[in-house]
Formats: sequence, C-alpha cells, structure tokens
Amino acid sequence: MSDFKIGPLNHVGVAVPNIEQACDIYRTLYGATDITTPFDMPEQGVRVCFVNLPNSQIELIEPLNDASPIANFIKKNPSGGQHHVCFEVADINQAVTEMEKRGATVLGKPRIGAHGTMIIFVHPRNSNGVLVELMETPKGHH
Repeated sequence: MSDFKIGPLNHVGVAVPNIEQACDIYRTLYGATDITTPFDMPEQGVRVCFVNLPNSQIELIEPLNDASPIANFIKKNPSGGQHHVCFEVADINQAVTEMEKRGATVLGKPRIGAHGTMIIFVHPRNSNGVLVELMETPKGHH
C-alpha cells in the first residue's frame, strides 16, 4: 500500500434550504463574524458560502434548482443538515488512484470545487455512511 493519506479537515458541508437564513443563524446563534458572500456554482447546481472558523470552515450549500444534487437531500431533510466532510489531499489524481485501488467508489471525475481547486467525492458506503470530499490543497494554503 502506498503512503497516501488524507490531510487536514478543510470543511464540513451543510445543505440548507435557504443560504441567507443559514448565514443569519450562524451570525446570531453562534456569533460567526467571518462569512463569505454567497455565490452560484451553476456547473455544480449549488449556491455556496463559507463560515470561516479559526481551524476550518463550514460550507453552506443551497440547491440552485430541482436538478441540483443537493435538491434530493433537502427533500429528505427539509431543514437541511450535515452533507459531507472535506479533507485536503496533496494530489487529487493520486487520491483517485488510491481510493480505487483501496476499493472505494469515487463519484464522478475530478472537477473544480468551491475553493477553485480540484475535488472528488467518495461514496458514503465506503465511510460509515458519510459522504467524503477530497480536495486538493489550495496553492499557498499550508
């Protein structure tokens, strides 16, 4: 087996039915002061923003439409909920190769994520029911 391993937790993804209301909750209930402006990612079918914390981020994700991969999650969980956890990796292509060698199901091909760097997702059945995002560490991040 290679020496490939996951790096730091980058963020926890939280699917929400309304991103502005979710931002208000993190501001008023938890005192979060550093929340990015929401932006659309039509290629992913989502609207996204980040609640920046001292040690990581919370990614708030709202479906853009009914075709969004998040739309079914919201239908099953109308209030929203924890959607995925994201760990950094040094090389996304190595991550794909190693995940497949180790028997995991990689969902789709590597693509650009909300941080502007390459990502993949590993099927929840491979990780005790948790959808895992692997994200190539952004340049100059560590």
